[in-house]
Amino acid sequence: MPDLENQKRSLTTDLWSTPNLLSLGRVAFTPIMIWLLTFPGRLASAVVAVLFFLACLTDWLDGYLARRDGIITNLGKFLDPLADKILIVSGYIMLAAMPRELTVPAWMVAVIAAREVAVTGLRAIAREEGVVLEAEALGKAKTIMEVVALFSLMVHYSYGPLDFFAAGMSFLWIAMVLAVWSGIAYHVRFFRKWQALGGADE
Repeated sequence: MPDLENQKRSLTTDLWSTPNLLSLGRVAFTPIMIWLLTFPGRLASAVVAVLFFLACLTDWLDGYLARRDGIITNLGKFLDPLADKILIVSGYIMLAAMPRELTVPAWMVAVIAAREVAVTGLRAIAREEGVVLEAEALGKAKTIMEVVALFSLMVHYSYGPLDFFAAGMSFLWIAMVLAVWSGIAYHVRFFRKWQALGGADE
C-alpha cells in the first residue's frame, strides 16, 4: 500500500509540473480551436492561426523546460506527443470539413490520421515488448511540415502576393509523404529490434 500511495503521489507531482501543464494546455486549447474553425471568415481564420502558432510554441517550451530542469517523466513522454496529435489531427479534420470553395482533401487527412494512430499503437506495443523507439529525424521533420502546413491552411486567404492556401497545400503534400515514410520506418525499426530481442522465437 505505501508503494501504491507513493506512485499516486509521484503521478500527481508529475502531472502538475510546468512541462506537463503546457501539454495539457494544448489539449485544452483544441476545443477552442475547433470552435474558431467553424467561422470561415478572414478575421477568425487569422486569429485561430495565430493562436495555433502560440500553442505550437508551448510544444518547444515544455521540452526545453523538461530537459533544463531534469524533469523528464514517463507521464510527460506520453502527454507531449498525445497533445500534439490531438491538436494537429483535430485541426486538419476541421479544415477538411469547412464550407469553403477550397478545402483540404479529406483523404489526405485520413492518411495522416491513420499514420498517427498506427505509430501510437506501435509505441504502446513496443513498451510492452521492451523495445525502445527513439524519436527520429523523419518524424520531427514530418511534425514541422504538418505545423507549417496547418498554420498556412488556417490563414487560408491571400495577403498581397502570398497565397496561404496554396502554400499550405504544398507543405501538406510534403507532410503526408514524410508521415507515410516515417510511419513505415518506425514499423521496420520495431520489427528489427523485436527480432533482435528474440521476439520472433516466442
